[in-house]
Amino acid sequence: MTPPPLLALYASDTASSDDGVSHAPERAAAVSLDEAVRRYSAYVATIAFRLLGRQDEVDDVVQEVFLGALKGLSALRDDGALRSWLATVTVRTARRRLRQRRWYSFVGLDDAPDYRETVAAPGASPEELATLARVYELLDTLPVDERVAWALRHIHGDGLEAVAETCGCSLATVKRRIQAAQSAIERVMVDD
Repeated sequence: MTPPPLLALYASDTASSDDGVSHAPERAAAVSLDEAVRRYSAYVATIAFRLLGRQDEVDDVVQEVFLGALKGLSALRDDGALRSWLATVTVRTARRRLRQRRWYSFVGLDDAPDYRETVAAPGASPEELATLARVYELLDTLPVDERVAWALRHIHGDGLEAVAETCGCSLATVKRRIQAAQSAIERVMVDD
């Protein structure tokens, strides 16, 4: 098993995860909201935290995602689509929260946290924590769509196709967003 990348904040949520849940395509049957929450709340929380970088907002996002799932869950015909559908809903919810946060910051109602405390990765060195905190500070300055695409790709570890699907845009658009974010981050990190 390969070690997680530096910016991986939680253990990987792939098919080989240790959460006891098989992430392989499932049988076509309805899943109750209780079952969806039990199986996927940690997954939703992980995505939300990686996108937002603030633990204090994660519970609200998870709750909002599953309230939205209450309405849309019955429309899903395949349980195998549930995980990716929840990821998409989580990204949309986090995107709204990031835009709201930007507006609050603009009018002086949101103070940026000390990311060294909020994004602490278990076992990370002080240098890694400082780098991770600096990355989240830089992400706060980026347009929301660039931030989301970059975070899904480089923090959450999704492939480009998965990022495009989750963001609801083309592969070319995702590549442009990720490259724009990467360029902005590199400019600042090189100057530091």
